[in-house]
Amino acid sequence: MSINEVRYLPECGSTNAYVKEHFEEFGPVGAVYTENQTAGRGRLGRSWVNAEGKALYYTVAIREPLAQPTTLPLLASLAVRTQLKLRYGVDCQIKWPNDLLLNGKKIVGILCEGVSYGYQQQGRGILCGIGINLAQPQSYFDAAGLPNGTSLALQGAKVDLSTDPAWLAEGLTDFGFDRNMYVFARDGFAPFREEYKAACVNLGRRVTFDLPDGGQGAGEAVDVDEEGRLVVRTDSGEVHVFTGEVSVHGIYGAV
Repeated sequence: MSINEVRYLPECGSTNAYVKEHFEEFGPVGAVYTENQTAGRGRLGRSWVNAEGKALYYTVAIREPLAQPTTLPLLASLAVRTQLKLRYGVDCQIKWPNDLLLNGKKIVGILCEGVSYGYQQQGRGILCGIGINLAQPQSYFDAAGLPNGTSLALQGAKVDLSTDPAWLAEGLTDFGFDRNMYVFARDGFAPFREEYKAACVNLGRRVTFDLPDGGQGAGEAVDVDEEGRLVVRTDSGEVHVFTGEVSVHGIYGAV
């Protein structure tokens, strides 16, 4: 039983949209989850294709002021990685900033958003939406045009759809977010940086990345700094990448 409020919805258009609408009803940390999300979306405006009853769609609401709110997606990726390892014994890799991969294919997507609430919308909070592929068959990914996606079940994990969604939602809320929030709210990403780097698939690989002017740069990913930026060594020097798309050579079919 969770020590925080974790709401279950049999069906939801979008867990992020639900939490935005009901944000004031939650405490410092609270969450909602469903296995049937009909209008979700992913990072950079991408759609998230629903797989009724086969995936976990989860959003956590955080009211605490954060030292580095822009690095919450990186903390979230670590939180999910830990819970999946505890439940299934799998070692996921993180594709910067917050996709989780298993055997080179995407298994988790994360989308964080700021939210205003309270009198004249003066309160500031943040929500973090997480989609975990639990047991979709290969035909789902084929029909959805997602050749780089996979599910835990497809990768050999023993998934129990009757118990796993609740276990994961409560574990993420109580341990992934609530337990880490005091340190993260005060000190930001720095205390979690080495753990993140150890799991980051980008490091040591050649990557291409978006430039502010709309062009692309390329180089070797060599570090993730204390602000959560991907450090790329290019022919003209080091670049600290924080937003936009980053492609990793050898991952997702990139060469």
